[in-house]
Amino acid sequence: MSIVEQVQKDMVEAMRNRDEQRLSTLRMMKSTLHGKEIDKRAPLDDAEAIQALGTMIKQRKDSIEQFTKGGRQELADKEAKEIELIENYMPKAAGADQMQAVVTEVVAQITAEKGKPSMKDMGNVMKAVMARFAEQNIRADGKAVNEMVRTELSK
Repeated sequence: MSIVEQVQKDMVEAMRNRDEQRLSTLRMMKSTLHGKEIDKRAPLDDAEAIQALGTMIKQRKDSIEQFTKGGRQELADKEAKEIELIENYMPKAAGADQMQAVVTEVVAQITAEKGKPSMKDMGNVMKAVMARFAEQNIRADGKAVNEMVRTELSK
């Protein structure tokens, strides 16, 4: 069952169970996915759906930061619950140790092939690291990976 179909099925279930919080988040997800389908003019595959849901998570993380700064903890908590629900439809996320291991491995591989990469090679290293995570069907926080790559290249 595709992610889009799963969201629809879970939305119907949330309606039956009268779970308003979950239903609201699922409707938001369905709306986002449907909007992407309209833009594409074709059904989304799972990779595209995951990308759209990843964008939703990123937006909610930014909102949490803003709500926390503004002293609106109840809204930050609501956004955090939405993130938890959205993450159920995403592949598992990489931990910090796993991200660091992949970054170190990719930098070592590039060093063996072309010599020690410099900060000018940041884009190529990031591309290789994120591709490695995509191959393994694992989500990685781009911001955290970027910081790890910068640290590794500055050594």
